[in-house]
Formats: sequence, structure tokens, C-alpha cells
Amino acid sequence: MSLVGHQAPPIFRRGPSPLVRLILFVSICLAMLVADIKYRYLDVLRQAISVVTYPLQRAAAAPADVVRNASRYFATLVEVQKENAALRRELLDAAQSLLRFEHLQRENEALRGLLEMSRRLPLTSVSAEILYDAPDPFARKVILDRGAQHGVKAGFPVVDAHGVIGQVTRVYPAQAEVTLLTDKNQAIAVEVVRNGLRGVLFGTGQGQLEMRYVLAGADVLPGDVLVTSGLDGVFPAGLPVATVLHVERDGSGQGFFSIACEPAAGVERSIQVLVVGRAEAPPPRPSEQDAVDPPGGR
Repeated sequence: MSLVGHQAPPIFRRGPSPLVRLILFVSICLAMLVADIKYRYLDVLRQAISVVTYPLQRAAAAPADVVRNASRYFATLVEVQKENAALRRELLDAAQSLLRFEHLQRENEALRGLLEMSRRLPLTSVSAEILYDAPDPFARKVILDRGAQHGVKAGFPVVDAHGVIGQVTRVYPAQAEVTLLTDKNQAIAVEVVRNGLRGVLFGTGQGQLEMRYVLAGADVLPGDVLVTSGLDGVFPAGLPVATVLHVERDGSGQGFFSIACEPAAGVERSIQVLVVGRAEAPPPRPSEQDAVDPPGGR
């Protein structure tokens, strides 16, 4: 058999050597690189590939983003909690400072008022502070931080910067008990500043005062100012006591007015007070025998 014109099968054909292929492909790549640098013809292809692969990139980066965002969130949360705690502490400190400042301001104003009151009174006075309310729930009484060793005596009036608040009813060596005007068993002789009408003011036991036994038709009007008359021999004359709130006819049918009054002083609110004493004792009250047979009489 003749072998002229016979060709070997494709499987047995041998192409270029690997070195030649490498050089060829490197040359093609360099040419494409140079052409892309010069003419930028692969930009559209790059953009298309980036658009197609962007969801895959986001999906691949999602776990890392979740971990990173979670760590940032918890770190920020811890910082915010610490900052909130610090701000709360600063707010509490500022509130406490403000409360102390307001308390000192009120106390300063009260002391100034007491100083002015003591200058107006031609009497001896002892400054005192109310420590606490008396333990009796049925009485309106307070305890002062001044007593017998400070010159306080039973019966002395007690005032604040605005007027009378009560009377000393019991004295201890370093403390004293004061019965407030609003106590239901306390009474004080007063007069109306506008016309000099005299009367007696009683406590109601509920923070208010009542002027009793005033005949119907008496000239008393809402807004009238009541001051001590001095006729009881205990309270000096002219101390502010109360203001008339309203005037009504007594329901007892005896022809009297029922006159409700509001204390002029902070009877159940004051802390800084003055205990007012007399420079000299008042003259003694006349006895019944003196009233029947006055001195110098027959």
C-alpha cells in the first residue's frame, strides 16, 4: 500500500511548543494592555462586569458587614449608656445644688424679714428655729430650738417676718413648745386696722382662723387687716395677725357674724421665727376686790 498523500490523524498532530504558546499569549496580553491604556476600550466591559458581579460582592461581604455593624452598634450602645449615666449624675448634682441654693435664698429672705421685724418691735426678741411639729396629732404645736437658758418664757409671743404665728406655752431648758394660732384652743385679741373694731380671733384647727362673737351689722369687710389689739396683756399691740376672707351670718340665730380669716404669717410654714419678750413686765391685772373697792376709794 502506498503512503503517498497520507496525513496523520488530528490526535497525533503536534502544535506549537509550550514556550511558543507562552510567548504568543504574553505578547497578546501586552498588546491588549497597551491598547487599553492608550484607547480605554475595555472600560465598558469593566463596568458591565462590575454591575454583574456587584450583588455577588455584596452577598460575599454581608457576613463581615453584619459582624462589623453589630460590634459598632454594641460599642456605641455601651458609650451612650455610660454617657447617659454621667449626664444623670450631673443632672442630680445640679438639681441638688439648685435646691440648696433655693433653700438658702428662702432662708436668707426669712432672716432679713425677721431682722426688719425685730427692728420694728420696741421689745426684746430671741431668734429661733422650728425643729419639728409636736407629736400630738390633735393640736397645732411646734418645738423651738431655744428654751429657758436663752431667756424664753411661757406666754411669750412668737412671730415670723409677716406676723404672729403663735405663743410659747411650755418651756424646757433648751427647747420650747409653741401653740400656733391655728390651734382650736388658741385665741388672740385683735382689732380691725381700718376702723379699730375689736374682737377675738380663734383657731379652727384646720389652718384657718375665725373671728367670733361679732354682732351682725358690724363694719367688717373681706380684705380687712387684723392686728393685735394688746388688750389681752400678752401680745404687743399692732402685730399683723390675719386678713378677712369672707363674712357670713352665724347660723346659730343669735345675731352674730361668722368671719373667716387667713393668717398673715406663715403659721404652718415658717422655720425662722422670733420669740418676743417684754423689756419689763406689764402691770398686774386688778383683782376682783380691787374692782369692787378700787385703790383710794372709800
